[in-house]
Amino acid sequence: MGVVVVVQKAVLATLFLSLAGIVWAQEETEKEGPWSGALSIGYLSTSGNTETTSYNAKFEIEREEDSWKHRLNGATNGAEDTSVLTAEAYQLGLRTDYNITDKGFIFGTVDWRKDRFAGITEQMSYAVNYGRTLIDIETHVLAVGLGAGYRDADRSDGTNEASGIGRGSLSYDWLWSETSGFDQVLIVESGNGNTYIESVSAIRARLFGEFNLVLSYTIKQNSDVPVGAQKTDTQTAISIEYAF
Repeated sequence: MGVVVVVQKAVLATLFLSLAGIVWAQEETEKEGPWSGALSIGYLSTSGNTETTSYNAKFEIEREEDSWKHRLNGATNGAEDTSVLTAEAYQLGLRTDYNITDKGFIFGTVDWRKDRFAGITEQMSYAVNYGRTLIDIETHVLAVGLGAGYRDADRSDGTNEASGIGRGSLSYDWLWSETSGFDQVLIVESGNGNTYIESVSAIRARLFGEFNLVLSYTIKQNSDVPVGAQKTDTQTAISIEYAF
């Protein structure tokens, strides 16, 4: 296992413990507040004829007050096959919503992505969007968004893509029971030369207290990638999530 990967996992573990400590400290106050969020982590290791390891971690912190909602989220995942790194990706996002009617809202997004094996050295995208909640009942919530912005991407082949983008999004939550449900998030960013699509489907089931078992399936696709990179990446993950 490379030194870089060891350092990355150490940083990841430190972040997990730090955030968990903040969450547990907040929980001990027994006060309802504007803050909420979730932290999940998964790890898989196999040995024998081949040795493989994979890990994934996500976090989301949200603050909602009056007509405003602010959300910070991040994710990382990686994989090794016989000590050879086969996947490495990172993502950070910031979103701010402002409700203008009961069903309509405007929101701004800032997203940073890095995906070594998709040929993306670093990518920043910014967008201003209009969103609308189409369904909002006890068991189903569906919201869509449409906007425009700008994307600047450095690729592993030394080229750069900087252009305006159109952005579309969809968020769907289906509550099966008090302890289980399904959610779907879809994001499409289309600019000059490349269209990026990200789909995350997840099933959650409560284990105990605020801990959930999460089974997720992620698809990431770029229509234009450097030579040698795949256009589509998929990831199936099983994680333990702490929601607060």
